[in-house]
Amino acid sequence: MPVNVSVIVPVYNPGTYIEECVASLLRQSLPADAYEVIFVDDGSTDDTPALLDALAAEESRVRVIHQENSGWSGKPRNVGIAAARGAYVMFVDNDDHLGDEALERMYGYGVANGADVVVGKMAGRGRSVPVELFRANRPRASVADAPLIDSLTPHKMFRRAFLDEIGLRFPEGRRRLEDHVFVAEAFLRAANVSVIGDYVCYYHIRRADDANAGIQRFEPVGYFNNLREALDVVARYTEPGPVRDGLYRRWLRVEMVERLRGRRFLELPEDYRRTLFEEIRQVVVERFGPGVAAGLPTVHQVIAAFVVAGRLDDVTGFAEWEAGLGLRATPGPIGWREGVLNVDFAAEFTAADVPLVLPGGGGPVSVDGPPAGVANAVALVGADAVERFTAGTVDLLVRERSTGAPYFQPVEVTREIVPVEESGDVRLVLRATAAVDPAAAVGGAPLGAGLWDLYARVRLGGWTKECRIGPGPHQARAATSAAVIAGRVVLPYWTDRHGNLSLDVDKASKRLGLTALTPQDVTVAAGLLRAPLPLHVPGALDVSVRLTSGGRSLDTPGVLSPTADGALLEAALPAAQLAGAVWRTALCPAPGADVPRFLPLPLALRGRAGTVEVVRDSRSGGVGPVARRVRRRLATLLGRTPRRGR
Repeated sequence: MPVNVSVIVPVYNPGTYIEECVASLLRQSLPADAYEVIFVDDGSTDDTPALLDALAAEESRVRVIHQENSGWSGKPRNVGIAAARGAYVMFVDNDDHLGDEALERMYGYGVANGADVVVGKMAGRGRSVPVELFRANRPRASVADAPLIDSLTPHKMFRRAFLDEIGLRFPEGRRRLEDHVFVAEAFLRAANVSVIGDYVCYYHIRRADDANAGIQRFEPVGYFNNLREALDVVARYTEPGPVRDGLYRRWLRVEMVERLRGRRFLELPEDYRRTLFEEIRQVVVERFGPGVAAGLPTVHQVIAAFVVAGRLDDVTGFAEWEAGLGLRATPGPIGWREGVLNVDFAAEFTAADVPLVLPGGGGPVSVDGPPAGVANAVALVGADAVERFTAGTVDLLVRERSTGAPYFQPVEVTREIVPVEESGDVRLVLRATAAVDPAAAVGGAPLGAGLWDLYARVRLGGWTKECRIGPGPHQARAATSAAVIAGRVVLPYWTDRHGNLSLDVDKASKRLGLTALTPQDVTVAAGLLRAPLPLHVPGALDVSVRLTSGGRSLDTPGVLSPTADGALLEAALPAAQLAGAVWRTALCPAPGADVPRFLPLPLALRGRAGTVEVVRDSRSGGVGPVARRVRRRLATLLGRTPRRGR
């Protein structure tokens, strides 16, 4: 029977790394009878073949095909296509995995938009993935109007009839870049390509043993011969002109110039560097006209010009200079406003860990040939960065720590050219205010429980760099108060090791500052408990308070209301039910949640006949004001700053 999607997984000795792949495929939200998983075992010699056969015996949606080792992924994928029964086929590598809703979303989006190819948002764990392509959903995209060419891995969904109509299959055998040849032709011949940017569909994982096939060092001669085949595809399906040059530019930038830059180049053995340089030079001279490099940023043009001139020493010297470049994002005020976290920061490039200083004159820059030397090249790209400063961009990304999934947040930017004393040189500073709405930060969806790290991403002068926002003040572990947003407790905090800004969502308890509450802060009158809490709420919020004593528990409704310096908790107390016992208290910020979370409060309620007395809960782990003063005094004498939390 036909199905909606066939997932094709080439397999070769994955060991335990296939486990998360399999689990994610079986977790898919698409109904089990609407998709199939085809594992093509390419002659594995470990226990994987037997394990997959056992899985297929239990799961009707799983099939396994065994074949002799072919040397690379092209043939297993083609075998999978031939066996597929799906309207769409999806390619997954055996050490990667899918988001739980990936197949459902990608298939639905492809059908809705008549797409021949569907590209799902990617996240990389230890591996680079495209970023700009996934800024937003793109229901209709092409190589002429979207950076599709930045995404040439095969981890996409393709309409099976489309592949058959154009006769598209992967090159086979022991070779590299078979995915470039396949995906480039698919992009160029598709009637429509749809891109999902608001949900991570594919997680690209670097194995702890660094055994991923795609990251192994390659033999340059064979690699660039295979790269020429991808360029042949572009030449076959485009006319000479801006579109073809723009596509060629991707290979010149990513596969050639970027391999000759900074630490990436310098860390290679010297003899390998020379061979790599010579092979790149041959391709550049043979295949690219002047319009290809001319469309690149000046820094790329300079390196390309050195390549054409055969000046390996200058490429190496320029790489040594670039290796010292970095990015720093210095935090400013951080605070909540109506449920949105406003994050101010200033970002600028650094050289050898100090602010990068550039010539202040600016002016239009052109690269008519290779600069006279490395110093001239540095001056040229510096002047170009100043000239193009108005086009420089800074973004704030919120990245899930456990998966690496990044999400862009709204940012307002001002640009400042800072003179350096009387030298005539300048610093380029991008000042930004980002708005992180926890209720919509994940492509319109709320932040999930876990830890989220904040990154600045700057694009300027041909450099694209990311860094964490920080360091912040180590003496204050919380960057600002926690907030209760969309039923979750969100705490901005500075990390212990480096003092970088992160968000703790529904994990923190002690660091929320609730232990600072004392019985003197709380009032009980007319059956109503009123307690000020160091929490931000955008408006009145229904909560509940759980009261426990021995084996009994009572939940009583309450409201958190915003105040000038936090929130006021008001909760009804069933005084008659509390009599004769001492009750511990805990706040539930989302009473309607499937699994409600309770935050312990350092208060206990002693019920007496007709009255309720508030006392400190000695089991809450909090300390009283006297103990806090003693601790601070002791820390001062020992030369330490007392810290809360991690």
